[in-house]
Amino acid sequence: MSIDTILQIITIAAAVLMIISILLQQRGATLGAGFGSSGELYTSRRGVDKNLFDVTIVFAVIFVLSILAGLLLPVFG
Repeated sequence: MSIDTILQIITIAAAVLMIISILLQQRGATLGAGFGSSGELYTSRRGVDKNLFDVTIVFAVIFVLSILAGLLLPVFG
């Protein structure tokens, strides 16, 4: 397998895992929040929600770095 193929697999895997982790996050926004009448209190993230948020950031960084590596590989390779 070439490095280009490996980077494509990493990019696709990071994208799919990032989508899944974003969809698993719960946000307490209701329809009224879109019109500015949200009476909810947002607190800091705790427990599983914080871990899921951190994992989402890691997947996003891996996704961006794999794309940049794929773009820069032909320049330096």
